Amino acid sequence: MRDISMLDPGLLVIGREVETDFGDFIDLLCIDAAGDLVVVELKRDKTPREITAQALDYGSWVVDLSNERVTSIAELYLGEGGLEEAFRGRFGADLPETLNGEHSMLVVGSRIDESSERIIRYLSGTYGVNINAATFQYFREPDGSELVSRVFLMEPAQVELSTLTKGSSKRRPNLTSEELAKMADEAGVAELYGHAVAAFGPLMKFRTTRSSIGFTGTVAGSQKVVISLLPGPDNSSASQGLKYQLYKSRLAELTGLSEEGLLGVVPAHHDYWIYEAGWEDGFQGFISSREEIDRLAAALTTQ
Repeated sequence: MRDISMLDPGLLVIGREVETDFGDFIDLLCIDAAGDLVVVELKRDKTPREITAQALDYGSWVVDLSNERVTSIAELYLGEGGLEEAFRGRFGADLPETLNGEHSMLVVGSRIDESSERIIRYLSGTYGVNINAATFQYFREPDGSELVSRVFLMEPAQVELSTLTKGSSKRRPNLTSEELAKMADEAGVAELYGHAVAAFGPLMKFRTTRSSIGFTGTVAGSQKVVISLLPGPDNSSASQGLKYQLYKSRLAELTGLSEEGLLGVVPAHHDYWIYEAGWEDGFQGFISSREEIDRLAAALTTQ
């Protein structure tokens, strides 16, 4: 807990003795630079059956944790500054928009018995479960200096490969802007999508997901998505227009507009939208004309 880098320098502890919804406690809950969760279970005096069963049990609970729930758990442990500040300090990057896209489990002990080894290898090698074990050994040199060695049961890269090829990994490569443009064409909003990308692209950076393109601006000292476009047929259509989601407070900071002023630049078709059950609010709806895109772009250009 005091120095998780001994286990993996790419982890940040966000919870200790985290209580699950069924009354058990996860020894350590961590997050990595991709925003994925890592359950760390300490073997101590647990039996082989207990340690692997508990790790899987905790994994089955972690898999459904929302952004809001992860943030809440982290804030209880990290205190003032919360997860965003701790993440930025640890990894030198902004907290990802999506947390817990994937999760993994690590069993830690001074030794791992043969039965646990067999079970963990079986789960990873056969079914692609993202589980591994790490052992630590302590040594004292004749001159009094101390050494600690760490050995993984399986190479982490091997476990990751098994998860991607044999498991039910949720993560697939993000689509390119061009691939999203093809989806926009299928939905009948290709012209609007192309015009929006051309208008917002020079003003903001962008990032893509499997279903959207998000344009980011510097908000509170870090890059955050301000407006997202969802051009696929599941979201947009020729009759309704190009689906968008917009973060109200972020747009206000970038443009200096009041809430009344924001209502003057957002597309006419808009509903109030709450991201992750109250974490942040904004607007969502459909863009129906090039003029609506130009009005938003002009508000951003003036700043």
